[in-house]
Amino acid sequence: MVEIKKINKFTWKIEKEKGMKIPVVVFASEKLLNKMKEDATFEQAKNMAKLLGVIKNIIVCPDAHQGYGACIGGVVAYNMEEGVVSPGEIGYDIDCSVRLLKTNLKKSDLKNKKEIILEAR
Repeated sequence: MVEIKKINKFTWKIEKEKGMKIPVVVFASEKLLNKMKEDATFEQAKNMAKLLGVIKNIIVCPDAHQGYGACIGGVVAYNMEEGVVSPGEIGYDIDCSVRLLKTNLKKSDLKNKKEIILEAR
């Protein structure tokens, strides 16, 4: 069983425990939190907190649910030098509108092209 501490009405926390490098912060109503407890959402979020290079907190959004390895609706950031690239954490199985793309472009190549890129198909 996952121990979840209430921070305020819509914020909850799973403290670091065995193997976790960072804590997990959950943003949800109590009703949504209880729904998440019905599957492996929190176990998967805890597993995300064990990955190499994770920083700050794992964030679990109100729409989170069990995924294949990481919870869908979970957000993680990695240190560029020590972290990993994990497309499995973006819901590729059901096309959650997030893409992973490797490119040789630099940030300066994209400057002032935000609208063009967002509208491209």
